[in-house]
Amino acid sequence: MDRALSDFLAYIASEKGLAVNTVKAYRSDLALFFSHRQITDPSAVTEQDVIAFLSHLKESRYATSSICRFLVAVKVFFRFLKREKIIASDPTLYLETPKLWQLIPEVLTLAEVEALLKAPDATTASGARDLALLEVLYASGLRVSELCSLNLLDVDDQVVRVRGKGGKERIVPIGKTAVSAIDAYLGTFRQKGGEGKDTPLFITDKGKRIDRTFVWKQIKRYGTSAGIAKVISPHTLRHSFATHLLENGADLRVIQEMLGHASVSTTDRYTHISQQHLTQAFESFHPRP
Repeated sequence: MDRALSDFLAYIASEKGLAVNTVKAYRSDLALFFSHRQITDPSAVTEQDVIAFLSHLKESRYATSSICRFLVAVKVFFRFLKREKIIASDPTLYLETPKLWQLIPEVLTLAEVEALLKAPDATTASGARDLALLEVLYASGLRVSELCSLNLLDVDDQVVRVRGKGGKERIVPIGKTAVSAIDAYLGTFRQKGGEGKDTPLFITDKGKRIDRTFVWKQIKRYGTSAGIAKVISPHTLRHSFATHLLENGADLRVIQEMLGHASVSTTDRYTHISQQHLTQAFESFHPRP
């Protein structure tokens, strides 16, 4: 097993040219797989072993995207072993990687969104900031990187100027509630002076621009205090934003523009989530489901 794994890691590092961190991730994912199934001979692995491992990850509340990453690592490894004739058959051959729309995290209900937005103590300076950034995420569907890069002059009373992927800029409408939360935050938290074009909108307690990790930790903390059982992240609010718009009749092309998707096919995955919600509502509330 050790020799096969070493050969594989050397192959993806040297011949495929994968980054050092990517190679480390493959090593870690495969080590977890084999330790969980207590298998020392790769030729003994069956399709059921892989399925059981993925089920274990799901039961352990791993994010769907993480489970997909594990599956990719296992598939690439066994494809390599088959090509090198180390194993006779590939146990992952008929295991399909989940389709894009299946990777969308759980969407928050409106009640859960309200609970999350009530979690920060807006009477404190840090609480006012946290409420403002949560409101902006849900009101505009920004990516966390876009939220962190917002500058003070990017926001006015009606829209947010966003720098998205590839340096593309777009204008996204923002609701009055989010604007009010930003005004409250700026009135209690902002340091005096400095309103240049590069002045960050959201800053930490030490006056530094917020980053992804900061936002992720805040959302985790407030999700827990709000009693939300789902595994949530900044992207959860982006997905909830898009899904709630679609369920309330927004045009898919409009949502595409607001999310900054290059192709409407990417935005189209939200129709699957919306249909799931409609089906669940029908089965739950219709008198003759």
